[in-house]
Amino acid sequence: MKCILASVGLAGLAIGAQAQTAPASSSVTIYGIADLGVERLTNVGAGGGSLTRMPGLTGSLPSRLGFRGSEDLGDGLKAIFALEMGIGLDAGTHNQGGRGFGRQAFVGLSGPWGSVTLGRNYSMLYWGVFDGDLLGPNAFGIGSLDSYVPNTRVDNSIAYRGTFSGLTVGATYSFGRDAVNAGPSPAGTNCAGENPLDSKACREWSGLLKYDAPAWGVALGVDEIRGGTGAFAGLVRSDLTDRRITLNGYAKLGSQVKLAAGVLRRDNDAAAAASATNGATSRSNIAWFGASWSPAGTLFTLDGQVQRIDFAGGGDKSTLSVIRGFYNLSRRSAVYLQAGHISNGSRLAFGVSSAQAGGAPVAGSSQNGVMAGIRHIF
Repeated sequence: MKCILASVGLAGLAIGAQAQTAPASSSVTIYGIADLGVERLTNVGAGGGSLTRMPGLTGSLPSRLGFRGSEDLGDGLKAIFALEMGIGLDAGTHNQGGRGFGRQAFVGLSGPWGSVTLGRNYSMLYWGVFDGDLLGPNAFGIGSLDSYVPNTRVDNSIAYRGTFSGLTVGATYSFGRDAVNAGPSPAGTNCAGENPLDSKACREWSGLLKYDAPAWGVALGVDEIRGGTGAFAGLVRSDLTDRRITLNGYAKLGSQVKLAAGVLRRDNDAAAAASATNGATSRSNIAWFGASWSPAGTLFTLDGQVQRIDFAGGGDKSTLSVIRGFYNLSRRSAVYLQAGHISNGSRLAFGVSSAQAGGAPVAGSSQNGVMAGIRHIF
């Protein structure tokens, strides 16, 4: 018996020693963005009046609070997680339809081969336009012409992304892309999926190929969502799809100038045919060109971008032009001022701003917008 107890004791000491020498370092980071502005829009609605508001969805960037962490498991393998909520600073509310962690919520593993995460992930369309769209999820930008672009997140998803010598590849697959009815938020589509009676309902997939050199980069991304019973925007059956494909790129001219351009094609089975009152047909293309300038020795950055949506098959066109200036008060804080103008085709009613629902002009009208705000990153 003494020999048995001694053997057990030695084994316990060995296990304890191994546990002490095994990698076990972990870290958790709290981070966020607080960004809020005041905007004024002209020619709003049928009355054509002006609207002044403090919108809660975005300013220069959407406000957020997040937690991310990792644990070193040894041999280059890490356990990772992220929990990130969107916050409307105007009223202290949760965005993304009131979700607790509506921007990201995932757990996974990462290593030299890339990362695999499970949960609510960004679609690869997000990463596909990340560097090639200078305005990003700004109040005035591509999101004003297609609200899906700055809201490309999917529930119940598996995501992979890896970078190898400048080449990034990625993919997502969702079993039910939108488990929360987030309307009237632009992120809401009411398509929960995971339906045993319909294996295709509310599925989503996306893919990414991206190459970044020191002074330039190019990206190809695709995202396809399927419909389901009760889904918004006409995607009420699982045989209906809405697909977006983007090709874009950027170039840095020294340390002061960055240029970017791209196209995004959309094929939407749920869109109605062109008619006397409908200029938004099933096939469309958004093209954009932008430039950013940071003069040497200053704390100022000036961005400008023109984006145009063109609906094929008898549809109309709308063009949005934006100019934005930042003055950096510190490495983390900045004030900004931006202005935008949109000119709509005769049957289109896009607004300058995607910062809050409402505020668009009537079909065929133009609109001006201006926003002043402050941003702090922590």
